[in-house]
Amino acid sequence: QVQLVESGGGLVQPGGSLRLSCAASELTFSSYYMSWFRQAPGKEREFVVGISGSGRNTDYTYSLKDRFTISRDNAKNMVYLQMNNLKPEDTAVYYCAGRRYGASSYVRAYDYWGQGTQVTVSL
Repeated sequence: QVQLVESGGGLVQPGGSLRLSCAASELTFSSYYMSWFRQAPGKEREFVVGISGSGRNTDYTYSLKDRFTISRDNAKNMVYLQMNNLKPEDTAVYYCAGRRYGASSYVRAYDYWGQGTQVTVSL
């Protein structure tokens, strides 16, 4: 069973940056499509960005494309989310998720989830 562990969340001022990391236990990590989701209080979990197993293809929520960047290092079984120019509306718990076959932005399509890391954007 794949285990995902996120880190890197915290409190940041508006306009600041954070880099989230997700460590995966799976030996065949490069075969997994990996994504970041987020869930704000009182809202449904939403797709942020995903990356193919090779890292060559990415899928972004259009409104976040200019500020967020996903990357992965298959040699280290790691996925990253670089978030720049953060806004208060980016406050949420951020989740790393993985699925075996192909891209998807649907929560139910993912088999594996991390425990989440809190990102709070506030003065």
